[in-house]
Amino acid sequence: MNNNLGPTIMGVDVALVGTTLAGVATLAIMVAIYAATTVRDPMAKRVKMLNDRRDELRAGITKVATATGRRAKLVRKNQHTDWIKAVLERFQMLQGEQLRAAQIKLMQAGIRSKDLAVAVIFGRLVLPIVIGGGMAIGVYVLDWFPLWSPLKQFMLVAGSLIVAYKAPDIYVQNKVQKRSDAIRKGLPDGLDLLVICAEAGLTVDAAFGRVARELGKAYPELADEFALTSIELSFLTERRQAFENLSMRVNFDSIRGVVSTMIQTEKYGTPLASSLRVLSAEFRNERMMRAEEKAARLPAIMTVPLILFILPVLFIVILGPAACSISDAFGM
Repeated sequence: MNNNLGPTIMGVDVALVGTTLAGVATLAIMVAIYAATTVRDPMAKRVKMLNDRRDELRAGITKVATATGRRAKLVRKNQHTDWIKAVLERFQMLQGEQLRAAQIKLMQAGIRSKDLAVAVIFGRLVLPIVIGGGMAIGVYVLDWFPLWSPLKQFMLVAGSLIVAYKAPDIYVQNKVQKRSDAIRKGLPDGLDLLVICAEAGLTVDAAFGRVARELGKAYPELADEFALTSIELSFLTERRQAFENLSMRVNFDSIRGVVSTMIQTEKYGTPLASSLRVLSAEFRNERMMRAEEKAARLPAIMTVPLILFILPVLFIVILGPAACSISDAFGM
């Protein structure tokens, strides 16, 4: 009777395992094809956002909509925001410094809407009640984990409360970190292009705009910040404020060094090209040092995946046919 059965590994039919893996691979290929055929232009949304910012600076105000449809949308958005603000003020959770800090974090994450800062603070109030309260009801009322000790149940409820309260900040901080890393990678190339533009005789705002157009495909995050800086340099009354806004939107030391150089150039008339060339060389060396540091850590990092994932698969591939033959021989 065993002759009709296919080869097995640890009691599992090899044909069933192969069919399952083939189905998973086919599904992954379909998902990859769908993702490749539905790619959207990353610059379309950024161009629209920059045009909106240009219109705001040109008008001199930040909450005016001339078109009827846009005005209605803005009114609806303000109604929701006002309701959230009223709830937060009732619980005395909306403070000026807290709101300003949330807005700065959102700008560093690439989110320009100031209304979402209120939503982040509102999430800190609602998520602990929903998630933490739901977990408390499930543990103490619905008896979800009856075999757990009271200490484990309390730690689960307390952990869910803390995670729910920190979830909005963790999400925003993650986006800030990813955006900062992307900007840091393209900053040396952007400074090189700024040096070329400065030596070609372009003004600072024109140089920023030109570099933003050139880097739009390779480094869209850096191009976004440079384009916004170019717009603010053209419309703000104080050019220093435009550079300080750039330093506030991108919070790491390299951008602060560039901003300090730009402010010094605007104030004292020092040569811009030579200063930017020195900064570009320093940032390029720093990027190479970070790459070498990651490469030096790679053998130690690969040890655990090698032991857990690669070696077991290698043993199965090498010893699997022999195990199947031995199992079939003893089965006969």
